[in-house]
Amino acid sequence: MSITVNNITKSFGNQKALNNVSFSIEKGEIVGFLGPNGAGKSTMMRVLTTYYKADEGNAAVNGFDVEKTKRQVQQSIGYLPEHNPLYLEMYVKEYLAFNADVYKVSNKRIIEVIEQTGLTPEAHKKIGQLSKGYRQRVGLAAALLHDPEVLILDEPTTGLDPNQLVEIRKLIRKIGKEKTILLSTHIMKEVEAVCDRVIIINKGELVADKKLEDLREVEQQIIEVEFDYRVEEVLLKKLPNVSQVKNTGGFVYEITFNTSKDMRPAVFDFAHDNQLKTLQLSKKNKNLESLFTELTS
Repeated sequence: MSITVNNITKSFGNQKALNNVSFSIEKGEIVGFLGPNGAGKSTMMRVLTTYYKADEGNAAVNGFDVEKTKRQVQQSIGYLPEHNPLYLEMYVKEYLAFNADVYKVSNKRIIEVIEQTGLTPEAHKKIGQLSKGYRQRVGLAAALLHDPEVLILDEPTTGLDPNQLVEIRKLIRKIGKEKTILLSTHIMKEVEAVCDRVIIINKGELVADKKLEDLREVEQQIIEVEFDYRVEEVLLKKLPNVSQVKNTGGFVYEITFNTSKDMRPAVFDFAHDNQLKTLQLSKKNKNLESLFTELTS
C-alpha cells in the first residue's frame, strides 16, 4: 500500500478534527478526498506529511511510519498545500534550484520537472509575474523535484479560471500515471475528471469510500439545460425515462433520467423541435453529488 491510515484521531483543544479514521490507498491510485469545510481533510493531510502528530492511531506512507520514520516519509511525499507557499520575487528556476538544494537533487532534475509541468515558456520569469495557474504548476514542480512516489494535493485548483482548471486537471492525470495521488477538493467535476476513487469525511469521521466506477453503475443521471425561453415542466416530463424536472432559476432546468444512456442528444432534439435555443447543456454525476449531500448535510 502507498498510504495506510489506521484509527487516526486528532484533537485541537475540545475540537476533535479527526475521529478514528481508517483507509488505505494502493500504488497508482488517484483518490479524491472530499468533505465540507472543517471536515478534517487538511488535518489528515498534515498528519500524513508529518506536520501534525496524531493523538491516537498510526499511519504509514510507502511502508514508513509517519511518527517513527519522518525523514523517509518526507522523502516519499510531494506535498502541495492549499495556500501554495511561493517566493514571488524569485525566478522560477531560482526557486526550484533553492528547493533542489534542500532535496540534494541535480540541476538536470530541475529541467525535467519544468518540462513535465509545462513551465518551459514561463521559466525565465519571476513567480510574481505568473498567472495563478502557472504558480500552481511551480508548486507542483517543487513537489515533484525529489521524484516522490506519493503526491498529496490540498485544493490544487482553488481560484483558477476554467481554462486553468482544465490545464491543471490534465497535468494531474498525466502525473497520476506514475504516482499515487491523494487529492483534496470541493469540486465534484474535478473528482470525476481525474480520480479513480473517492473518500468522504464529515465532522472528522470517514463516511464513504467508493470507486467512481461503482457509483457510475447506478442508472441515473441529471442533465442541466438552459434554454432561451421558459418551458412548461410538463413538456419536459414527456422526454423518455424522465423521473423529475426542476426549474433551478430563470430558464435553467435540471432533468433527472432513470437511465445510464447519455440523454443530452434527446434534450437537444427537444429544444430543436420546439424552436428553442440551447444556451447550456451538461451532464452531471448525480450519484456522487447526491452521495456527498446525503452524507455531509
